[in-house]
Amino acid sequence: MPSVEEELARRLARGEEVVLATVVKLDGEPPSQPGAKLLMSRDAALAGTLGCSEFDSAALSDSDAIATSASPQLRTYRHDLGSIEVYLEPYASAPTLVVFASTPVGRALARWAPEVGFRAVLAETASQLPPDAGGELFVVHTNHDAPDLVDALEAVLPRNPRFIGLVGSRRHTGHHLEALRAKGVGEDVIARIQSPVGLDIGARTAEEIALSILAGLVAVRRGGGAGWKSSNG
Repeated sequence: MPSVEEELARRLARGEEVVLATVVKLDGEPPSQPGAKLLMSRDAALAGTLGCSEFDSAALSDSDAIATSASPQLRTYRHDLGSIEVYLEPYASAPTLVVFASTPVGRALARWAPEVGFRAVLAETASQLPPDAGGELFVVHTNHDAPDLVDALEAVLPRNPRFIGLVGSRRHTGHHLEALRAKGVGEDVIARIQSPVGLDIGARTAEEIALSILAGLVAVRRGGGAGWKSSNG
């Protein structure tokens, strides 16, 4: 059986949302010990124990609220033999970045995205989209000449991505937006599609362009006010 720490690392590497409970204080002689750990999802124990089924069940009952709050909290759980104070620490789901097209820009994006907290998926077609994992979704299409670009965007729109970007100026991507309009996609949705995509850092090489895009995604995720390239860029 993997340790709690190993299971936590495995779950975080997969971008999963989990809650880690750790015993930090005992009162009396409860069936527990300082440092005992229990790893949970919102509705299931995943690894470890706080010492007994009563403590584990109590922590599991709190796990959904802790995950929703996104803030660590202390809880006290009581037993006939004593009580424990438990530190409950939520780990949010990692946002998923779907990068369409294995272009030089796309490969650089997929390679660097995990370094800043994204779970990256490099896909050539909509059929390669990952199942909905529950976290935020960011999408960047890096090949404005892809014949199935509109189909790819149609496939991700029902998932309500937090961000959609198309590499290339409006001269290269405008006809794709028109095709979406023709398919009945609303103007409010089309207005959210960023094109060109990337912060205005004077990028020229594929790696520089990927860096400018990734910096923009971080700004969107964290609420930063960095400036995108102009629609004429």
